[in-house]
Amino acid sequence: MIEKADVVISLKGRDKGRMLIVVGTEDEYSLIADGKGRRIDNPKRKKNKHLKLEEKVEGPIVAKLNAGAKITNNEIRRALAEYAATHGENSSREE
Repeated sequence: MIEKADVVISLKGRDKGRMLIVVGTEDEYSLIADGKGRRIDNPKRKKNKHLKLEEKVEGPIVAKLNAGAKITNNEIRRALAEYAATHGENSSREE
């Protein structure tokens, strides 16, 4: 089950192959952002079946998301970069 602060990979659409963070959930949909192409002030609403769950990110962003505090695009980019560095993954599109 996909929840806030999960790292996901998009399986369909223009953002296919891109690593994103779930910033909110709505029934069978997730609100996703990467802090660059898809910013926090305008997250993408995407069906969960079009997302591949990687795992939860760690650090201060998780506490902020769960508390409903405001997070910045820079914090999202940093969290994704740290995740990619520790898991050896590329955060850009796979082509």
